Amino acid sequence: MELFETWKKVTLDSYRIHHLVAIFSLVYVILKISKLIVKRNEWIRALETFPGPPKHWLFGHVREFKEDGNDMYKVVKWGESYPLAFQMWFGPFVSFLNIHHPDYVKTILASTEPKDDLSYRFLIPWIGDGLLVSKGQKWFRHRRLLTPGFHYDVLKPYVKLMADSAKTMLDKWETHSKSDESFDLFEHVSLMTLDSIMKCAFKEVTSIFLLFFSRFSGTNSYIKAVYELSDLVNVRFRNFPYHSEWIFQLSPHGYKYRKACNVAHSHTEEIIRKRKEALKDEKELGRIQAKRNLDFLDILLCARDEDQQGLSDEAIRAEVDTFMFEGHDTTASGISWTLYSLACNPEHQQICRDEVISALEGRDTMEWEDLSKIPYTTMCIKESLRLYPPVPGMSRKITKPMTFFDGRTVPEGCLIGTSIFGIHRNATVWENPNAFDPLRFLPENSAKRSPHAFVPFSAGPRNCIGQNFAMNEMKVVVAQTLKRYQLTEDPMKKPKMIPRLVLRSLNGIHLKIKPVDLEP
Repeated sequence: MELFETWKKVTLDSYRIHHLVAIFSLVYVILKISKLIVKRNEWIRALETFPGPPKHWLFGHVREFKEDGNDMYKVVKWGESYPLAFQMWFGPFVSFLNIHHPDYVKTILASTEPKDDLSYRFLIPWIGDGLLVSKGQKWFRHRRLLTPGFHYDVLKPYVKLMADSAKTMLDKWETHSKSDESFDLFEHVSLMTLDSIMKCAFKEVTSIFLLFFSRFSGTNSYIKAVYELSDLVNVRFRNFPYHSEWIFQLSPHGYKYRKACNVAHSHTEEIIRKRKEALKDEKELGRIQAKRNLDFLDILLCARDEDQQGLSDEAIRAEVDTFMFEGHDTTASGISWTLYSLACNPEHQQICRDEVISALEGRDTMEWEDLSKIPYTTMCIKESLRLYPPVPGMSRKITKPMTFFDGRTVPEGCLIGTSIFGIHRNATVWENPNAFDPLRFLPENSAKRSPHAFVPFSAGPRNCIGQNFAMNEMKVVVAQTLKRYQLTEDPMKKPKMIPRLVLRSLNGIHLKIKPVDLEP
C-alpha cells in the first residue's frame, strides 16, 4: 500500500510538471508570435510608401513563385507596375524591399552595409563566415588581406591553366559533336571550372574529367554536394518553419544539408592540409615566389596584417570554401548561359568566331595577350551576363536609416533585396530589354547609361573580388569553344530559368554541337 501511494504521488508530481511545462511552452509560443505580429505591423507601416503586389496574409508572395521557369519574369512584371522598388513578403513575418532600378541600387551598393542575416546565415554552416557573408571590421580586414590574391601578376599565369582545362572539356565533347542529339552542358562546365580553380588557386593537378566519366570521383561528389547545398538553402529560405534552427536540423532536409556540408568540408580541408604540409618550411611570399608563381592559397596562408597577424585556421577554411564555391559555380553559370545565348544567335556567334580565329593566329588555346583582342566576344559575354546574371539577386540588412534619391526612407533593420535580373531587364533602362544585342556595350553606348545599370558582379566597396578572374575565364572558354564547335540550340529543350544561389535551369541547358570547318 505504501509503495502504491509513493507511485501515485510520483505520477501526480510528474503530471503536474509536464502540465506546467506545457503551459510555459504555450505562453512562450504566444509571446513569440505576439512579438512577431508587432514587428510585422511595424514593417507594414515602415514600408507603406513602397506599395507592392497583393499578398496572402499567411504565405505573403511565396505561393506566387511556382518554380516553373517563369519566376524571374514575374518579378520583372511586378517592376513594371511598381517603379523603382516594391515590398515583397516571404511568409507572414519576413519582408524585403525589392529594388530594381539603377538609381536605387546606387544608394545601397555605395554603402558597406552587411549582407542580410536571414538568407545568408543559411550559408554559414557551409561556407563559414568568409568574405561573402562577414561584416564590419572582420570583412574589411579579410578583404584587405585577400586583395593581393587577385592582382594582375597573380592572374596572368592562370590563363594558360584555364585554357588547358577548357581544352580537356572540349576534347570530351567530340563524342557529342558526332551525334545529332543535344546534351546538357552545365555539369560539364561546372567540372571544368572546378578543375580550373583547383589548378589556378590551389595548384591541385586533377583528373577531374577522366574521373567524372567513370562517375566515381570524389571531386564529382563535391559538385553533387554543391548542387544539393544550393537547392537546400533555397528550400530553407522558402519554408518559414525551416527558419528555426532546431526544426531544420531535425528535418530530413537538415540531415541532407549536414551530410553535403561534410562532403564539401572534407574536400577543402584536404586541399588546405596538403598545402600547409608543402609550405611548412616557407613562411614568406617572396621566397615562395622565387621558386614558382603564387596562387590564392599561398597568399591566404601567408597573409599578415599590420600587426603581423595572419588568418586563423577557421578563417582560412571559410575563405577557401567561399572561393571554391564562388570561384567555380558562378563562373560555370556565366559560361553556360553565354554559350546558350550564342547558340540562339548564330549571326553573333559567327562574328565572335571570326574574331577569335583572327586573334589566335592558328593556335588552339588562348594566352594572356589574346584577352584584349576579342572585343566583340567580350561584348557578347557582357550581354549574356545582362540577360542571365549568374547571381540574379542579393540582399543587405541596413544598420541605419537609408534615404533614396526620391526622398523615400527605410528604417534601420530593413532587408533590402537587389534584383540584378530585374535591373538588367528594366524597360526604363534598357531598350527592348529581352533582345540579345551586344552593341549595347560599345563604349559610346555604355557611357550613356548609369554605371549601376549593369551589375553582374555587384558594385561599390563590396563588389566581387574575383570579377577579373571570372571574366578572364569566361573569355578563354567561350573563345576556345567557338574556335572548335558550331553551337545550335535545341528548340525542344528550352531552358527554364530558376534562381538558386546561382542562376540555373530546371531542365538543364541543352545544345547541339558540330565541329567547325576551318577550310577556306
